[in-house]
Amino acid sequence: MSARRVVVVGYGMAGARLAEEIRRRDPAGAVVDLTVIGGEPRPAYNRVLLSAVVAGTMTPDSVALHDEDWAERHRVDLRLGTQTTGIDRDNRVVHLADGSTVDYDVLVLATGARPWLPPVEGLADADGVVAFRSLDDCDRILAAARVGAPVAVLGGGLLGLEAARGLAGRGNLVTVVHPVGHLMERQLDPEGGRVLAGTLARLGIEFRLGVTAARYLPGDGLKLDDGTLVPADLVVVSAGVRADTALAAGAGLDVDRGILVDDALRTSDGRIHALGDCAQHPGTVSGLVQPAWEQAAVLADLLTGTDTAARYRGTPVVTRLKARDIDLAAFGDPHTADPADEVVTVSDPARGHYAKLVVRGDRAAGAIVLGTPAAAARLVQHYDRGIPLPADRLGTLLGRVGDDTAPTTDNPADLPASAVICRCNSVTKGRLVQCWRAGATGVSELAEATRATTGCGTCADTVRGIADWLAETS
Repeated sequence: MSARRVVVVGYGMAGARLAEEIRRRDPAGAVVDLTVIGGEPRPAYNRVLLSAVVAGTMTPDSVALHDEDWAERHRVDLRLGTQTTGIDRDNRVVHLADGSTVDYDVLVLATGARPWLPPVEGLADADGVVAFRSLDDCDRILAAARVGAPVAVLGGGLLGLEAARGLAGRGNLVTVVHPVGHLMERQLDPEGGRVLAGTLARLGIEFRLGVTAARYLPGDGLKLDDGTLVPADLVVVSAGVRADTALAAGAGLDVDRGILVDDALRTSDGRIHALGDCAQHPGTVSGLVQPAWEQAAVLADLLTGTDTAARYRGTPVVTRLKARDIDLAAFGDPHTADPADEVVTVSDPARGHYAKLVVRGDRAAGAIVLGTPAAAARLVQHYDRGIPLPADRLGTLLGRVGDDTAPTTDNPADLPASAVICRCNSVTKGRLVQCWRAGATGVSELAEATRATTGCGTCADTVRGIADWLAETS
């Protein structure tokens, strides 16, 4: 029986990861004849780390997910710099901009999302304005952001703040303009946003909160709706993204905010799947890498026949701000309005510390932890494992309580084998130990074997600690 022709449209993080997962299960290509179509002319790269490229702490090459020979080695027909223009569902054919076509038995849409430009007069297609989403955008930002030059960042969400911190670290005078009264309103409450703003202000970033940009004046900056001007030689836009559903909508698939999918990641056409930022699933938080990679594993199981019962049920996400000198984690539902919930908060703005814990049924239902990484690590372990919290909630928030249910993360030996070390890739301590004993005796070897550290990178120190501990005890 011939291999199934699977075509993946999109070679971003979700599409690249799906290709990897398929070949992990079907390395010889006996089950899946795989074609991947990418619109960018370069190999896939880790968008999570783009702010590090802007900051100058990483190079474009260092964030690449694949090298130039990856596709050939793994029997993937990879077509770079190629736009997909249409889908003929009746004949199961994908049409490309160069006039060629690709036949499919199964089609996967991994078209991602596009940056959203606020309706600000003069902003669209203007010189000196960059929507921050790709490596090409990084090149444009770095070319325009001379050291000491004023830069305005539109958007005080996760990516906007990471870009702002990176530019400030390069010596730019950065002002963040955000229409909400506090930063990262999806993840933080007002007090947490205020403490974060104070911490970033001490690092040289200015803020204009609760105001919107009214007009872009090339060479001058942003005129705000209160009549004031934010001087800027460059405007970096990070005001959110919108799922890229144009191809799906043009093919007549069901689309809402994203391409509607079920637990098997099927669209309204059973031969077409979608995953990543372009897909809309009830259990998915958009814009984060962990759901996309969990979806890739499920879909690879289905497409290769490895596990035909595999289903995607949603992802409990931990959000981390990846900015130098800032340690922030948020998870679950920290915005509770349920009077039955127990809520504990600690705020120390002068030292950049803020913590909020929502307890529901003696378990962590949500938390915001800024400036206390030990507490964040402990609470994430409780959240992941669904175990009861210690009775001393305040001590837990301060990261100083020992208890039998969640050993501290200071000593890798104390972590249970089930502890999730790399949330992006769902890698446990037990998996790292297993791979070490199989010969992956080093951080880089563990990363290659498990993908730990290759997502957002925040687990790198913990992986290194486990590797050192294994080296000492082996």
